[in-house]
Amino acid sequence: MNGLSLTILIIFGVLLVGTILLQPGTKGGGLGASFGGGGANSAFGAQGATPFLSKATYWLAAAFLGTTLIIEVLVVRSNRSVLDKTADQPAVQTPAAPASAPAAPQPAAPQAPAPAKK
Repeated sequence: MNGLSLTILIIFGVLLVGTILLQPGTKGGGLGASFGGGGANSAFGAQGATPFLSKATYWLAAAFLGTTLIIEVLVVRSNRSVLDKTADQPAVQTPAAPASAPAAPQPAAPQAPAPAKK
């Protein structure tokens, strides 16, 4: 179920970005002008595609928000967390240095006195 909902979320996201980029800016430019958005002979009439793109943006934004909420409900119902991903993986442990005190220098062993020569 998560794969399907994530796929739908990505599709809505790409469509939302596309509709936002096609809308004319304050000066009437943008990507919409390259598709005949401002001409009187365009497919959407003299006003261009502005009303259609505005409504499409609202609906796609609502669908995007709704999909994200559905994904969140699915995650909460399965009692998972973002932190569970790191908890499932075993931690890599490096061997630590021995925690013993440094060895004190050993005193030199007393040497036996050399026999005296006569």
